[in-house]
Amino acid sequence: MEHTISFLSSGLNISGVLHVPASASAQHPRAAIVVLHGFGSNKSGGMSKAAAELFAQLGYITLRFDMRGCGESEGQRGKVICLEQVQDTQAAIDFLQTRPEVDASRIGVMGHSFGAAVAVYAAGVDTRIAACISTGGWGDGEKKFRKQHASPEAWKKFSDMMAQGRKRLAQGESMMVPRYDIVPIQPGLRTQLAQGSILEFPYEVVESMYNFRANEVVGQIAPRPLLLIHPSNDTVTPTEQSLDLFAHAGQPTDLHLFANTDHFILGEGNPMVIDLVKGWLHKNLPLSVS
Repeated sequence: MEHTISFLSSGLNISGVLHVPASASAQHPRAAIVVLHGFGSNKSGGMSKAAAELFAQLGYITLRFDMRGCGESEGQRGKVICLEQVQDTQAAIDFLQTRPEVDASRIGVMGHSFGAAVAVYAAGVDTRIAACISTGGWGDGEKKFRKQHASPEAWKKFSDMMAQGRKRLAQGESMMVPRYDIVPIQPGLRTQLAQGSILEFPYEVVESMYNFRANEVVGQIAPRPLLLIHPSNDTVTPTEQSLDLFAHAGQPTDLHLFANTDHFILGEGNPMVIDLVKGWLHKNLPLSVS
């Protein structure tokens, strides 16, 4: 019951895949979950598919889509601006609310990494989101970058890149920045990237991420439920980012750290992680109203 769909966001055509269980109907509407992919990834990536397949198996209507500039969606290739991705998420909710088989009052959002930061921000500013799950997410772009480029040499290289990028922008130009100069990933984990992932981004993306502060709005999610999941030793997104999100969040918020896993946590098939997500959804976003 997977359908290729599209919807508009800021006039751009956004490509998605919608899974509707056979038992869902206008007479028996279901809760739905929007799945947000990571940095420069796409809806067909391992994390997005793993999450969407899990939610579909549990009986949820599930929508995974390509952010603008990614995958099959329209928009300048690789120009993944944080607040524009929030707009794409809100447009996805607009789309789901037009579907008769969706319970419009129970639409959740789940994001991974960059998508997790977007999910948290979107839930903070849009009360239509009934529940939010963040895996390997972050809440403060500057702090995240400082930890990802921790050595003096690495931070100088990153800072010099930003200075050059800002200078070029002031001159009305943009420059392209390699993916791993923005977000370092150790070689052994790079095979986890989705096929077709973007490997070069316009500098505006760096500036957007640097200034993005999901911490500033995460407290507005309450009293809607929030689940924060993070590897206890994440080699990509610093684990402290989820700790900071928890510190800024209201209640009910659950924070879980998992050992013996790394950044692509939900895609590893870890049974403890999967059981946690299942139980949390059953409690906080039930399939249907009894």
